[in-house]
Amino acid sequence: MLPLPVLETPIRPVPRPGVYRQYQEQQILSASPMQLVLMIYDLAIVGCETRDAERASRALTELIGCLNFDAGEIAVSLFRLYEYCLWEIRRKHFTDASGILRGLKKAWEDALAGRPA
Repeated sequence: MLPLPVLETPIRPVPRPGVYRQYQEQQILSASPMQLVLMIYDLAIVGCETRDAERASRALTELIGCLNFDAGEIAVSLFRLYEYCLWEIRRKHFTDASGILRGLKKAWEDALAGRPA
């Protein structure tokens, strides 16, 4: 039996541009509406954590666009919270906005799992 050759440089995976983007697109396309809302919350929270006002604001604008005002007072209450978060982000108070968004995301996760909030 012949000995295995020793490689002088480690084998590295060949980067394949676009593969990760395709994966993300597939995740989005196969997600339920509630899962999409959770993804948008994640984007907003990451925007706050990285102090990226544009990213956080864009995510909040998407959340506002998802609201169904025919659902009643809950939509109005969420709208007010989202507006407040936008205001806090404009003031560079990312921690306050992130805390609110984390609480809302947790409530959505509980609802998705069928747990009481």
